[in-house]
Amino acid sequence: MLRLVSLVLVCGVMSAGSGWAAVGGANQGPSRDAPPSAQEKPAEPPSQQAPDEASQEASEKLPINEEQVVVTASRTEQSLLNAPATVSVITSQTIEQSPALNYGDLFRTVPGLNVTQTSARDINLTSRAASGTLSASQLALVDGRSIYLDFFGFIMWDSLPVEPSDIKQIEVIRGPASAVWGANAMTGVVNVITKSPREMQGTRATIGVGTFGRSTDLVDQDAGSLFYVNGSHAQAVNDRWAYKISAGGYAQEAFARPTGLMPNETNTPYPSFPNSGTTQPKLDVRADYDFPDDERSLVFQGGVASSDGIIHTGIGPFDVVRGGTLGYGKVGFTRGGLKVSGFVNLLDGGATNLLSVGPDARPIEFDFKTETYDVEVGNVQTLAARHVLSYGGNFRRNQFQLSIAPGEDSRTEGGIYVQDEILLSRHFWWVVGARLDMFDVLDDPVFSPRTTFMYKPTPEQTVRVSYNRAYRAPSLINNFIDLTLLDQLPLGSLDPRLGGQVFNFPVTATGNTDLEEQSLDAYEVGYTGVLWDRATLSAAFYVNNVKNDIFFTQVDSYRASNPPPGWPLPPDVLELIVASGQFGPGNGLPAAFSYLNLGEVRYRGVELGIEGAVTRTWNGFLNYSYQDEPDPKDFDISELNLPPSHRMNVGVGYDGPRFLGNFTVSYTDDAFWRDVLDSRFDGPTDAFTLVNGAFGVKWGGRGEYITSVKVTNLLNNEIQQHVFGDIIKRQIVAELRTSF
Repeated sequence: MLRLVSLVLVCGVMSAGSGWAAVGGANQGPSRDAPPSAQEKPAEPPSQQAPDEASQEASEKLPINEEQVVVTASRTEQSLLNAPATVSVITSQTIEQSPALNYGDLFRTVPGLNVTQTSARDINLTSRAASGTLSASQLALVDGRSIYLDFFGFIMWDSLPVEPSDIKQIEVIRGPASAVWGANAMTGVVNVITKSPREMQGTRATIGVGTFGRSTDLVDQDAGSLFYVNGSHAQAVNDRWAYKISAGGYAQEAFARPTGLMPNETNTPYPSFPNSGTTQPKLDVRADYDFPDDERSLVFQGGVASSDGIIHTGIGPFDVVRGGTLGYGKVGFTRGGLKVSGFVNLLDGGATNLLSVGPDARPIEFDFKTETYDVEVGNVQTLAARHVLSYGGNFRRNQFQLSIAPGEDSRTEGGIYVQDEILLSRHFWWVVGARLDMFDVLDDPVFSPRTTFMYKPTPEQTVRVSYNRAYRAPSLINNFIDLTLLDQLPLGSLDPRLGGQVFNFPVTATGNTDLEEQSLDAYEVGYTGVLWDRATLSAAFYVNNVKNDIFFTQVDSYRASNPPPGWPLPPDVLELIVASGQFGPGNGLPAAFSYLNLGEVRYRGVELGIEGAVTRTWNGFLNYSYQDEPDPKDFDISELNLPPSHRMNVGVGYDGPRFLGNFTVSYTDDAFWRDVLDSRFDGPTDAFTLVNGAFGVKWGGRGEYITSVKVTNLLNNEIQQHVFGDIIKRQIVAELRTSF
């Protein structure tokens, strides 16, 4: 039982805009953060003409899209065109128009970003590599606060406390970013940036109710239902204080489970277990204080979220019990380029495995409680009008109480970084930087350099050549998991005369305290350009070399010399199982699993995209991603998940005075999965095309009421995004939004 290739690798890439970013607007003009010598000369005064004629001409020349400014690539504000990494932006307008009901559907059209949804609550994503049941190489932030869960090394997307109306934009770095963000920013970073209270003054509320299909080719089931509600209130009390409060909840019944035999050569039936839906309440508060000098500010934030339902892992699905919470508190101080912040993340919950049982034949129970404390300091300075120097560091402390990893209860880490953005001339930029991190679970410091050379033939075009090194630290589970499970072998698979008989045998799962960090060396050539002040064109080619990949893999087998307790057949049969290869090359009946560093893997890919506004009300996008099959250098490819080779997304959006809408078509190629239980449960998923749409009408004198219908999987295909995941069919939602 077991094989958790859950963190399948990596690889970044480029295409500076995503389809989602297109809906929000392209970049244009010279960088607003460029040193003065890089700026264009002021425009000549307009010639004398009639006011109406001048106004009309100015209107015709005004760019439809505003310049996009991002903060995640360098931890400081800069134009997207000048970012030293590949960044896509999902704007608040995109979120408002989109039919997406969760982060998975929202991210799906970002090129190079592979997304899997395996249950009503369980979503994983990875840049430029296959995602999996626990994708551990993608860092996620909310307003710069890490929400990466160090104990298992993954993101609980369903437990983010923010509501859609709170989000200003989401920045997605598709590629390594450890040089500024440190551990676990190996394949990429997602930063959810929320609106300040002054940016969202007023009261907003949203309510939605929907249904979705659950009948499959093999099973006829009643339709499922979903419901969500959220609201927020923000107010500027005076010229110093402002606050906002938001709260909401989401509830959905379970999707359909796959039935019949696994799509492989083992004839293994899909395990039957009670599937669960999800309930997700959340609350978030924020208060801002601006000092009288208008140069300093304080931000206080806090929130709590909860989520129950199925989460898939390498040892099978866990049902997270209701009542667990993920809370946080944060304080941030800003003065010019100086930022100081501290936060605490608190997780408390429990889960029951629905397939794996212990030696007592009872389901594996997983109780978890973690506390994360983090302090960060960063500063940005402009030197000699040609250098933008950023530097800083952080200290992080984790406290753990994990029932399946009792061997350790804490972890300490910290790091410092420095980066210089150098204006060599009007057309040439050079970014060079590095970060040094220390972990108490690693013997040596981890060094993460980056360098990007940028050529700007015009202010609206950038060609980038870059090198980055990034890494992922072993999680606490990687180092200290300690379990004994009972696996099952249907004896009829060995001899038809034994059909119906099942042999139970113990399997151990132990951590590895000698693990090294998993590292990535990334090489990329990219282009970003703004065309006619309306559209962003992007292209990228990347090569990513991953070393010391961390896999949960079989390390021991039962053989004739050490048969499992109570083995009912001749010992030589165990040698025949080894020769059959049904548990992978060189493996027999599993006896033990652990985490190992396995050699080197090369990933390569290409991304192309165009997005922008056709008019002030119409926008669209088209992008394509190609990922070559992973190339392991010194271990068998059977250890790896295989990502889709081809992905294509096309969409159009409309936001007018009375109506708004969105229509998107996404194609995802077939994939192969090897990260749940043992090799009997490996298998492919078919290619699928996902058609989504939304249509809304604005009511009231100011359009303060919006009624809309959102549909995902319009064609009602049976879509399975992971070989062990649920079957997702058409979802239809009616929504009402108000603002006043």
